Amino acid sequence: MYACLSILILFFSSFSFGFGYDSLPKEQQMALQYMRAVTDNDYRKLLNFYNRDSTFEDRTAGKSYTGARDILTFLKRAHAHVHEYEFNIEQMYNSGSLVIMIGNYYLKGPGKQFGKPGKIIEVAIPGVTTLIVDVNNHRIKKHTDLLDYAAMKEQLSMQY
Repeated sequence: MYACLSILILFFSSFSFGFGYDSLPKEQQMALQYMRAVTDNDYRKLLNFYNRDSTFEDRTAGKSYTGARDILTFLKRAHAHVHEYEFNIEQMYNSGSLVIMIGNYYLKGPGKQFGKPGKIIEVAIPGVTTLIVDVNNHRIKKHTDLLDYAAMKEQLSMQY
C-alpha cells in the first residue's frame, strides 16, 4: 500500500514540477485538480467545481447526490474522522469531456465506521471513477464511482 502511495506522490510531484502535466489534455488536468481537492477535503475548492446541476453518484452503493450543497454534505460526512485518503490512479484517459480514472481509493481511519471499534483500519478499494467535465466553465457535471466493495469487505475481514 505504501508503494502505491509513494507512486501517487511521485505522480503528483512530477506534475507540480511541470514534467508532463502541461502535455495532458485539459480535461485530464482539470480532473486531477478536482480529485486532489476531493482527497484533500478542500471543500472551498470543491465548491468552485460544482453547481446546482452537478451530480455525484456511487453506482455500486446505489447513492446519488445532486447540487453543490448535497454533494459537499455527503463528502464531509463520508470523510469525517478519516486520517488518510488518497486516490491512487493507475490509468487515466479521456474521450472529450469524459475522463476515466482506474485505480484504488486508499483509506486509513477509525475502525468504528467499518464495524471494527477501537482499531485503526486501512483499506485500498479498487475502482473506476468517471468524470464529465466542463472545461470552459470549470465545472464537474457528473462524478461517478464504481467501487469494489467486496474487496473492501475482504480486507476488513483480515484486520482484527
